[in-house]
Amino acid sequence: MEGFFDDATILLGAAIIGVPIAARLGLGSVLGYLLAGILVAPLLHSTGVEAEALRHYAEFGVVMMLFLIGLELEPRILWEMRDKLVGMGGMQIGLTTAAVTALSMLMGETFNMSLAIGLILALSSTAIVLQTLSEKGLMKTPGGKSTFSVLLTQDIAVIPMLALLPLLAMPAVPHLDPTGAIQRPGSQEATDAAHGAHMSLIEGLAGWQATLVILAVIAAVIIGGIYLSPRLFRFVDMAKLREIHTATALLLVFGIAYIMTLIGLSPALGAFLGGVVLATSEFRHELEANIEPFKGLLLGLFFMSVGAGIDFEIMLANIGTVIGLTLLLVVTKGAILLLLARLFGLRKRDRWLFTLGLAQAGEFGFVLISFCLQENVLPNRLAQTLLLVVALSMLLTPLLFILYDFISHRLGEHTSATDVHRKHDEIDEQSPVIIAGIGRFGQVVNRMVQMAGLRCTVLDHDLAAIELMRHFGFKSFYGDPTRPVLLHAAGLKTARVLVAALDDKNATTRLVRYARSQRPDLHIVARAHDRVHVYELYQAGADDIVREMFDSSLRAARYVLENMDFSEFEANEVERAFYKHDRMTLRELAPLWEPGKSLKDNPAYLARARELNKVLETALVTALEVHELEARDTHDPAGGRMVD
Repeated sequence: MEGFFDDATILLGAAIIGVPIAARLGLGSVLGYLLAGILVAPLLHSTGVEAEALRHYAEFGVVMMLFLIGLELEPRILWEMRDKLVGMGGMQIGLTTAAVTALSMLMGETFNMSLAIGLILALSSTAIVLQTLSEKGLMKTPGGKSTFSVLLTQDIAVIPMLALLPLLAMPAVPHLDPTGAIQRPGSQEATDAAHGAHMSLIEGLAGWQATLVILAVIAAVIIGGIYLSPRLFRFVDMAKLREIHTATALLLVFGIAYIMTLIGLSPALGAFLGGVVLATSEFRHELEANIEPFKGLLLGLFFMSVGAGIDFEIMLANIGTVIGLTLLLVVTKGAILLLLARLFGLRKRDRWLFTLGLAQAGEFGFVLISFCLQENVLPNRLAQTLLLVVALSMLLTPLLFILYDFISHRLGEHTSATDVHRKHDEIDEQSPVIIAGIGRFGQVVNRMVQMAGLRCTVLDHDLAAIELMRHFGFKSFYGDPTRPVLLHAAGLKTARVLVAALDDKNATTRLVRYARSQRPDLHIVARAHDRVHVYELYQAGADDIVREMFDSSLRAARYVLENMDFSEFEANEVERAFYKHDRMTLRELAPLWEPGKSLKDNPAYLARARELNKVLETALVTALEVHELEARDTHDPAGGRMVD
């Protein structure tokens, strides 16, 4: 038990230190866990712990991850994305697997090993790429959506890969067990020694009988998930204890995985199947919430075990080979991705986002390499080289996104702006009001202005939003509002008011700056995302700047006051005083704001902000005191009702 505490302390301490540092450097949590595992490997070795022993338990994280992936895959969503999943995603996996397999055979590997390598390296890093796309605001772009579709296809493809890889296994090679006895990897003795004797529902059965048992068990899992799991959760809910809900969720995952082992199938495959079955369940979100923390920790432990198991003797002895193979992988995948981007109509920066974003190998590669070692598909030395190639290619991902930013700027575009699959609409009318952006914010502005009898020219780069507006009878035009040609076609030279309401705050700032440079007399109303964005829009030339959450937050605060014994008038006075003071504060602080500098690193700004906060407290107290005096004067001398 003492050794367990030593190992747990080392692993948790390494994760707590390594992962935040990696995330801060933009490397992502997966690379953080890998680096943490590399750093603590000597300490673990000194306590007698081997990476394989850790990975035996950490593989539960992989099982949980596949269960959660299954929960996300509702049949309806899959059907809607069928073109990109089957077309773009399927072609990416197929072409990359074929290309890598061919290159591996040219390097002297057997067909079975080469095919296994091709399947492993065809996958990209879901964790790193999705996190980077979200941070850069690129998820809703055509390139981001295409990238997500391919990543989703890859995640689904892991399941058939797990079923296929054991068929590529090498002939069994005898080896010595810890006692010195000779065993074969495929023998019952070896299996029992590694995993302990366990039950099997198909042992000793004929082929057709085993097939029937497997199909019957899978059908039972599906039927049980659909019809029995809701009753189980309703029964458990009677206890009103969160830990019982968590225990039930874990029981479902481990139970389904265990059942799959009884019929000789992968527990990960069973977990995925269970997730898909429960994807439409009313308890889906509760399952996700209960399992997510365990999945994250165990998967992190898995990646740490991978990092701890990397053989640096092989790395140092073959440093040129590892780097060369990594670059060859990135170039090969990049060429295939660029071809697919052209084939499926991605243009300019979306094409490069798709190409560079998916050119690395992924975290599922570690899972498949570990599985290949377990199933005797790859020899240990080749597996170690592949681990290094996968890890190094993932480490290159931030550099690939930096290269994408450079290419995007060279194309005269920016990383946050959205390109189009098709040519923008021809604008056949001009109005005195231009509304750029028809999301939740712009829709309200558009409806109110048009209800008042004014005409608006509505622009947006989200085709789905434009089509929705047209369904409701509002004429809208598809195109990127930050493009000068589209703005001028919409009537920038003659418009009286421009409403900049784009979701992307950087695009909003660019739009305001360009419009002001073209029309010094134009009145610009701009949507701001936060206080700092207000200062950016102020410098860009906006006239009226509206923080998207500010007015609704004021209303919410007023409701709080009204339910804390303030009268409606008192709450309204506090709201009005706060509103006036905040606008005054923004005007006072705007000249002190310095672009590129954090507010906490600006002493002049902080000092003035503290002074203005004290002024606010005085203003609020004064407003309430004035109201009390006015209320006292309007009462009769006997203290009766307020005079109307």
